[in-house]
Amino acid sequence: MTARGTATASRTAKGTSAGARLTGIDAARGLALLAMMATHVLPTFESDPQLTPTWVGLAFSGRAAALFAVLAGVGLALSTGKQQPLEGSALGAARRGIALRALVIGAVGFSVGGLEVNIAIILVHYALLFLCVLPFVGLGARRLLLLAAAWVLASPVLAYLLRPWLLAADPPLRLGHNPGWEDLTTPARLLGDLFLTGYYPVLQWIAYLLVGLAIGRMALSKSMTPFLLLAAGTVVALGAKWLGIILMEDWGGRHALEAQIGDPSYPLESLLQVNLVGAEQSGSVWWLATSSPHAGSTLDLLHTAGVAAAVIGACLLLARLGEWVELDLLLAFRGAGAMTLSLYTGHLCVMAALHNQPLAPGWTVDGVYWAQVIGVLVIGAAFAALTWRGPLEWVTHAASRVGSHQSARVRQPTRFR
Repeated sequence: MTARGTATASRTAKGTSAGARLTGIDAARGLALLAMMATHVLPTFESDPQLTPTWVGLAFSGRAAALFAVLAGVGLALSTGKQQPLEGSALGAARRGIALRALVIGAVGFSVGGLEVNIAIILVHYALLFLCVLPFVGLGARRLLLLAAAWVLASPVLAYLLRPWLLAADPPLRLGHNPGWEDLTTPARLLGDLFLTGYYPVLQWIAYLLVGLAIGRMALSKSMTPFLLLAAGTVVALGAKWLGIILMEDWGGRHALEAQIGDPSYPLESLLQVNLVGAEQSGSVWWLATSSPHAGSTLDLLHTAGVAAAVIGACLLLARLGEWVELDLLLAFRGAGAMTLSLYTGHLCVMAALHNQPLAPGWTVDGVYWAQVIGVLVIGAAFAALTWRGPLEWVTHAASRVGSHQSARVRQPTRFR
């Protein structure tokens, strides 16, 4: 083979690997969106007295939103140098672009916060997470992993110590509803809720973006990296969940918590499996030993981050398989994942329209969910095939370009970020 042919083949291989990487990441975002929608629409508990968890609660609660957050970190890494983080003025420009993108996402979040929905909307927290990790986007994979490990260990303890002080304030620094524009008039209450007392406590959730940044700094195009993510993520996820069960069931943690809280409104055994948001996690250090969804504990962060890493590795492998067989196995999922902000917002509007309204004759809750899934996948596939950005993605991209002062002549490697 000639030198020219060798160079051409090398460029083709690199392009293929990069395409598989971005396809896999977008597909993982699409899966995260569908899983989050499932927890919004379908019940997570049965209606029996024991509140038996449903398969949706057991499979997706806590894990879907965590995957969404980890992928946010991956996206930030891919847009700031991939394996080689940006430096100097280029890094500063990238940070300004990220900050403006976060402001747009936050504005969308505050706007939909007024919708009448029985859904904890993540967008304002998501935007704040972008701003909080700006100091770390210039770090390499090793430093990010060390920082993520320290954050996973320290932030739950700090939250456990600080949360009672915020809740003891008069009035308590907790919203009890989705953040809306009116909450900007009470900044202490808003920030207390966003960082510590709300549904997605940013203080602990920064760990997810740090993990995502570290994953994005890895050589995702190399053949072994997806296998490493899948294997390591699975081991961490299973190990954290196993240790949490041992601590709660064999070492007496659950009984200690039941004695501490007295007669809980919901069976603690069920809450530990699905969602701890409704429980007041104070008064006993055993709360720090749970691996329950939305506990914000070290084991919860480890388990959900491990699941996210494993899902990302699996999606990267499927994307690479699709290129080998010359078939886009993930078209619909990657299309949906490339426009999650638009589709997530549309899903919220649909759910607001259905809130407290009787279902049309012949419709069931399952039917409402699957109809939205089909709509999301069809729209995602259409936009992917036409290489279009979603409408809100177009706005965030424009904001990022303005913030980073990027020339319009600079060619973007792909429309799907």
